[in-house]
Amino acid sequence: MNPSLQGSYQYYRVESYRSNIAPQNWRPELLNSNLLPTVERSLHYLQASKMRGTIAIEEAVIDPAGVEVHSFAQFQSLMQPGSNAASGLSDHERRLLDIHGERLTSMDKHGVEYMLLSLTSPGAQGEAEPEKARSVARIANDYLAGEVKKNPRRFGALAALSMHSAQDAADELRRAVKELGMFGAMINDFQSKGGDAQEKMYFDSPEYDLFWATVQELDVPVYFHPRYAIKQDLEPGTKYGDRKHLLGAGVQFHLDLSWHLYAICSSGVFDRFPKVQIVAGHLGEGIPFNLWRASHWINKPFKRGARPMKHDYTYYWTHNVSITTSGDYNTRGLKFCMEEIGLERCLYAIDTPYDTIEEAQAWWKSIDLSEEQKEAVGRSNAIRLFKLPLEQ
Repeated sequence: MNPSLQGSYQYYRVESYRSNIAPQNWRPELLNSNLLPTVERSLHYLQASKMRGTIAIEEAVIDPAGVEVHSFAQFQSLMQPGSNAASGLSDHERRLLDIHGERLTSMDKHGVEYMLLSLTSPGAQGEAEPEKARSVARIANDYLAGEVKKNPRRFGALAALSMHSAQDAADELRRAVKELGMFGAMINDFQSKGGDAQEKMYFDSPEYDLFWATVQELDVPVYFHPRYAIKQDLEPGTKYGDRKHLLGAGVQFHLDLSWHLYAICSSGVFDRFPKVQIVAGHLGEGIPFNLWRASHWINKPFKRGARPMKHDYTYYWTHNVSITTSGDYNTRGLKFCMEEIGLERCLYAIDTPYDTIEEAQAWWKSIDLSEEQKEAVGRSNAIRLFKLPLEQ
């Protein structure tokens, strides 16, 4: 390569491509320097045809038309109690708004082939008024579909849904999959409702059977993601009221969403709709590490007679649930999940932008797994489960 090009942006992108994506016999020095300006335009095609990088499936964005900034600031203040949330808002907002700029540059540099994008939490689940929730979901899905069309070789999307009714959710999921080309849905734990937004709707009851029937018919996964606590759980005397340090990703996310996941598993949803597949991030919100005990107790004679499901938790987690590594780069934990629920049910995710592509990929490149295991978790399991239009 011409030394005069060493500091150029084009050289940086070509070298990133060579070192992370291209076959070892691909030689950037063979490029005519006059062609370098075209590298930027053709890079995505080259990557799509040559790259076999990771596929990351829990990667957040914010819809500039459908999400209010003050809501995001509120969630930031919960995540970092006592901090000035507004001071960090611009950076977080910028990263969530960015898709084709710094995000894609980092994907190129560190070897991420493809991302499934989704609206950041709480999305439509944070809207207590049904019509507003429907609008947020629809606007977000149209936005995501438009962004994916700009670079479908590198991005796909999961649909946002209003869960105020099974019909709302089923209708928008069908539109998102059939008309917008989305690969599934992202649901942020419970649906807020009520005039003060302090009531919660969970999706394990038979009133949501129409939704689950549609999920099964369309044959797409539903990804469950945590959300921040609502106001009533922050009042003095409540579990988080005097313990705000427990809020957010470190503790509260796992505790709250794992309850909902246990409820879905134990309510008969998977008995009525055995082909439904759901996904839980952050190494399954900790549930795989408790599966033996949960199943042990639900199988005891005095429990079996009254339990509302046909099988134990382990059965559903080995037939209907997959987990991802989003924001939980724990090698021993991943290996345990592979052993507990099966290699084919473990998938790679980053949790962009709340964790960085660089950090996740550094962990992944150094992880102590066989090539077969890395290929399955990092790539092929996602292609199979989400039916992604990528080479196996």
